[in-house]
Amino acid sequence: MDLTLKTRLEARLGDYLRGPVYQRRDETEIRIEPDSVPDVLRILRDARDLRFEILADLAGVDTGDVMQVVYHLWSPMTTDWLRIIADGIPRDDPRAPSATFLWTGAEWLEREAYDMFGIVFEGNRDLRRIFMPPDYTSFPLRKDFLLPDDAARSTGAGVRQVELGVRPTGANGDAADDIRRAPAS
Repeated sequence: MDLTLKTRLEARLGDYLRGPVYQRRDETEIRIEPDSVPDVLRILRDARDLRFEILADLAGVDTGDVMQVVYHLWSPMTTDWLRIIADGIPRDDPRAPSATFLWTGAEWLEREAYDMFGIVFEGNRDLRRIFMPPDYTSFPLRKDFLLPDDAARSTGAGVRQVELGVRPTGANGDAADDIRRAPAS
């Protein structure tokens, strides 16, 4: 754990942070407002004492209340990975600034988050579905996405078929408890 990284982040990003800087093992985590993403990412990449040069991953998250975008960055200046959570994106109109102005590879990662969560990345020049068909209208990783068998979750509908237990039977139809192994010969 790089304890000096926490100090450097607090000094550079103090006004942008939504809470304390968390550290555990080789990970450091900060939370920011979605609107501050461009400023924070630019500072993290360009500051000589930070130099987070590589965007290793970007993912959408649906907490059930709000949406989040999570960025994982790497720097040669520290042994820690940096996780930035853009928190508080409204679920009814999820929008976040694109990171493609710093890392062109973010385009594909943002397309995946759009396709699975419906998060619109403003500034992404090619925001379209990447896994689902173009005419697909839902977002499969959102908490409100229903699977085909979820209609049974309504009251009075009983147990879903995937939850029905099946008790194995022996060759003659007896319950599995009655199945005995043949003696070894």
